[in-house]
Amino acid sequence: MSIVLTVFSVSLISTILATLVVLADKVLNNYGECEIDINDGDKTFMVTGGSNLLSTLASSRIYIPSACGGKATCGLCKVRLGSEVGAVLPTEEPYLTKEEIDANVRLSCQVKVKSSLKLYIPEELFNVREYKAKIVRITRMTRDIKEFQFALVNPASVAFKAGQYIQVVTKPYANIKESVMRAYSISSLPTNNQELEIIVRLVPGGVCTTFMHEYLQEGDELSLRGPFGEFYLHEGGDTLVFIAGGSGLAPIKSMVFDILRQKLDKKLIFFFGAVTKQDLYYVDLFTKLDAEHDNFQYVPALSQPDISDEWEGEIGLITEVVGRYITDTADMQAYLCGSPGMIDACIRVLEKAGLSQADIYYDEF
Repeated sequence: MSIVLTVFSVSLISTILATLVVLADKVLNNYGECEIDINDGDKTFMVTGGSNLLSTLASSRIYIPSACGGKATCGLCKVRLGSEVGAVLPTEEPYLTKEEIDANVRLSCQVKVKSSLKLYIPEELFNVREYKAKIVRITRMTRDIKEFQFALVNPASVAFKAGQYIQVVTKPYANIKESVMRAYSISSLPTNNQELEIIVRLVPGGVCTTFMHEYLQEGDELSLRGPFGEFYLHEGGDTLVFIAGGSGLAPIKSMVFDILRQKLDKKLIFFFGAVTKQDLYYVDLFTKLDAEHDNFQYVPALSQPDISDEWEGEIGLITEVVGRYITDTADMQAYLCGSPGMIDACIRVLEKAGLSQADIYYDEF
């Protein structure tokens, strides 16, 4: 009997404490109505305080770039504030330069809206939208990579530049009780503005990639946000070098096809790195482009080919292969997409060959 009373007492106390915490949170975090002023009056609106600035803006359909969904692991959701919001947090410091800190630039996912705020964002973000989209096709490309094709439902079309990315908003599944948001590059052409295509590699334990690979089915509907990013064709460059690995092929595919479609007077060379032959995909597609276009060259490479691969192409890390091919960097630009380690290594190889970092483009996610 005493054990039962003890358990009951502990449960009662826990319930009371939990209730008090909830009530205290409501009282302490009741910041009331706050005004958000963007770009000195270009947009002003009232919001309820208490949430982070990233989600607060999203609830008002102002979408700031974020590859990690507000977890302070990508550093993309920067905004410049015209209001004082307290000291820079340790979670922000790795992503902010001294100049940015001095200019009051902050990560919007780490700034809590407690009072009225003034902030400054690029005008083009006003054109970012949330789209309802339906999955029309899922195609397995390799053992851990799938291609997803979306048909836009509402709005029914989107304007984007080849190389840009969208954010996918997942739904709760299994033990994941909340939606998450992650960034994926668009692999389709801008001319097909009623559909979007992305390529997703399964990351072990990844909340979003697990949802995409194991729970999402053809016919399902999702929310997408975008387009975002400055990874698109820039002015200059008679020779364009594209380097990718894994799902980093996505924006390169969009850019290469768009450049060839426009018949731009540029020479293109595309390096794609994989471990073994089973990690390659779109080989026939790019090989066909190589045969059809005198200004396009496709160079796939395997770092550790199996004997059974019977591989006759380039062998070695993609950086080694690039180093063997790139000797003259005059009038050249490079576009990189892959893991941070691959990008850093490629930058070193290209700079050693004489290419300025100002002519090297990549997305930081």
